[in-house]
Amino acid sequence: MTMLPPLIKSITLVLLATLGGCASYYSHYGAFPAENSAGEARQVMLSWQTAEYPGWWIQDNQSTPITLETQCSSRSWRIADDTHQAPGSCGEGIRACGEPSRDRVAATGAPAGPDTVCLAIRPDSGGRAVTDIEQSLELAVSCRPARTTRGTGDDEENIDYLRASTVPYKVYIRKAPRGALNGRPPAMDDSVCDAE
Repeated sequence: MTMLPPLIKSITLVLLATLGGCASYYSHYGAFPAENSAGEARQVMLSWQTAEYPGWWIQDNQSTPITLETQCSSRSWRIADDTHQAPGSCGEGIRACGEPSRDRVAATGAPAGPDTVCLAIRPDSGGRAVTDIEQSLELAVSCRPARTTRGTGDDEENIDYLRASTVPYKVYIRKAPRGALNGRPPAMDDSVCDAE
C-alpha cells in the first residue's frame, strides 16, 4: 500500500474541512387563523429553522425547536423533540409540556404539570422529529391558560394562546432558504390588539 504524497494529503484535508459547510439552511413557518381560549379571533404562527445535509454526509439534519405565537399575546411556546436540549419529560415526539402555574388541562381544569403534553405536533410524513416536517403538520392543543392576562391597569399583559381542541389543527408549512425575502414569517398585525 502506497502512502499519499504530502500535497495530496493537504488537498484532501482542505476538501474535507470545506465539506463541513455542506448544509443548506432553511426557515419554515405556518400561519393560520384560529381563536384563543377567550374566543377572540387571532392569527397563530409556527416558525423554526433547519440545517439540512446531503444524504451522503455523516451528519443528520438539525433544527431549532418550533416557536408557537398567538397574535396579541406575549406568551410563546417552545415545542421540541428528543434531539433538542431540554425537550421536556411529558412524552415522546414533538411536544411542549405544561407549567402548573400557567396552564390547565382543558378537559378537566386540573393544573397541567411537567408530565402533561399541552401541545403535540405530528408531521405529515409521520416522523417524530421537527426535521421530519415537510409540507404540513397536525397540531394538537390540550391545555388552556390558567389566566389570560397578568398585571393590572397599564401594566396588564395578555398571555392567552390558541384554543384547545379535540380535533387537531391542520397547518400548511412554507419553506424558504434562510435570508431569502420570502424566508421570514409575515408580521402579525398588532392594530387588532390596540383596538380592543
